[in-house]
Amino acid sequence: MLNESEAAERKHLDDIHGRLLMALREIEDKLSDSYKDIIEAKKYLWVNMAQLDAAEWAANRVDISLSIDTGEKTAAKRQRISKLVSTPYFGRVDFKAVDRLEVDAYYIGVHAFSEEESQHNLIYDWRSPVASLFYDFNVGEAFYQAPMGKVDGDITTKRQYKIKDGILDYVIESSFNIHDDVLQKELSSTSDEKMKNIVATIQQEQNKIIRNETSSELIIQGVAGSGKTSVALHRVAYLLYRYKDTLTSSNVLIISPNKVFSDYISNVLPELGEEKIMEVSMEELAEKELAGICKFETFYEQVAGLLEGQDEEIAERIRYKAGMSLIQDLDIFVKHAELHFFEVDNIELEQVFISKKEILDCYQSITGMPLKQRLDKTATIISGQSKTRDGERIPPADARKIKAAIKKMYRYPSLLTLYKEFYNYLGKPGMLKLTGKNKLEFADVFPLIYLKLQVEGAAPMQMVKHLLVDEMQDYTPVQYAVLAACFPCKKTILGDSSQSVNPYSSTSLPAIKNVFPQAETIELLKSYRSTLEIANFAQRIRRNDRLIPVERPWRGA
Repeated sequence: MLNESEAAERKHLDDIHGRLLMALREIEDKLSDSYKDIIEAKKYLWVNMAQLDAAEWAANRVDISLSIDTGEKTAAKRQRISKLVSTPYFGRVDFKAVDRLEVDAYYIGVHAFSEEESQHNLIYDWRSPVASLFYDFNVGEAFYQAPMGKVDGDITTKRQYKIKDGILDYVIESSFNIHDDVLQKELSSTSDEKMKNIVATIQQEQNKIIRNETSSELIIQGVAGSGKTSVALHRVAYLLYRYKDTLTSSNVLIISPNKVFSDYISNVLPELGEEKIMEVSMEELAEKELAGICKFETFYEQVAGLLEGQDEEIAERIRYKAGMSLIQDLDIFVKHAELHFFEVDNIELEQVFISKKEILDCYQSITGMPLKQRLDKTATIISGQSKTRDGERIPPADARKIKAAIKKMYRYPSLLTLYKEFYNYLGKPGMLKLTGKNKLEFADVFPLIYLKLQVEGAAPMQMVKHLLVDEMQDYTPVQYAVLAACFPCKKTILGDSSQSVNPYSSTSLPAIKNVFPQAETIELLKSYRSTLEIANFAQRIRRNDRLIPVERPWRGA
C-alpha cells in the first residue's frame, strides 16, 4: 500500500509541499514577466501611436488584452497554490476499480494540483467526481460517477489529515465517512465571526445536497446549527466547478436578509477558489420594480409600527398579505380586469372610423399574454390595419391617435389605482392603508409587484442562472411567486421554518412548496453548533423531537 506508515505519510507530505513551493515560485516568475510584457506593450503603443495604422493598433490592443487575461488566470492559480502550500490535502481514499489490477490512492484537497509535465494529479479537488468516494462511502464496495460513466470498485483505505503550515498534525485511519475525532476537533476549534469552508468535514447527507445536479428547485430544511447555509454555499462552489464552461460567479445571485449576513458568508467562496457572488435583499429588488411607481416603508418600519401598536388592524393586513389566498385572489382579479376593465368605444377621426366591435374582436382574439401587452398589441394591430374613409392608408399622426385612444379605454392606467381597486373588488377596502402620499405599507410591496408582473409581464433576469435564497421562512408566498417570475432558473432555497423573525408573516415549508410544486426537499436534522448542555436547555424552551444534537466538547472560559 502506498505510504502505509505515518513516517511514509510525512515523507509524502514533504515531497508534495516542496513541489507546491516550486510551482509557486515558477508562477511568481511568470507573473513578473507577464507584468513587464504588458508594461512594455503599452509603452510601445504610446510611443508609436502616430506611426501605427488602424490594423496594427487593433492587433496590439488584442495582444495586450490576451496578456492581461493570461496574467489574471495565472494570478488565480497562484491564489489556489498558496492555499495548498499551507494545507495541501485533508483526506485520502484508496480505490481499486473493477477494471484495474492496482489500487489507486487519491489525495483530496481544497483545490487540484498536478505535475506540470505529465499532468498527473497529485491532489484532487474536493468537488471532483472521485472525491465523492471520500464523502459517501465506508471501506468496502463503492462507486463514483465519472464523465465517462459509473466506475465500480472497492475502497481499501480511508485516511483523514490535519495539516497546518505544511506540517502534519495528525493522521487518522477511518473506516467510516468522516471520523468523529476529526469532526470533534473541528467543532471545538476557535471560530471567528466569518463562516469557513467545511470541505474536511462534509457529512454524507450534506454531500448529497452539495452534488445535487438534477433538482430545478432544491429546498433545504435544516434545524439550527445544521450547517445549511455553509452547505448551500459549498453547493454553489460545486456547481461553478461542475459547469465551469456555462456557469460563472456572475450568473449566481444570493437573496439574503441583510448586510450582516453578507459579511458572515463573505469568506467561504474565496476560500474555495471562487469569486464572490452577487447578493441583494428583497427590498433592493422591490426598489427596482417599483421605481417611478410608488414609495414604500421598510420591513423594519413595519415591525416598529407593530411594536408601537398604534394601528390595531395592521396585524390583520399583514396576515392576509402573507398567505397563499392572496395569490389566488390576485389571479382571479387579473382575469376579472381583463374581462371588465377594457371599456371599448368607437373611434371617430376626420377621415377614420373604427367600430368598438372591431376593437373588441381584435382584443379577444389575442390570448396568452399579460393584459398590458394584450392592449398594446390590440392598439398596434388596429392602427396598422385601419384605412381612411376613402380606403387609403392612414397618416402616422392618425395612427398615433388611434393607439392612444385604445389605451385610454382601459379603466385603470395607473398600477396603484388598479391595486386599490383589487381591495374594492374583494369588498375589503380597509385592507389598503397608505402611510403617506403614494407610500405603501411594507406588506403591500410584493402583492403590488406580483400584480404588476401579472398585468405588464415579467422581464426575466436571464443573466442569473442559479438563485440562492437564505432564511426561507422569512419570505411570504407572494414574494416567492415574484422570485419565480423574475428568475426562471434553478434555485436553492434554505432555512428553518421554526426560526422565523417576521411577526405574522412567517412561511411554512408546505406554503413554499405550493409555489414550487416540483421542488425536492431535503432535511438536515443534526445540529453541530451547540454543546449537548445548550441543546438540552433549548429543547426545554421550544421542543423539536426531530433535532439530533451532535456531541461536541465544552470550551470553558
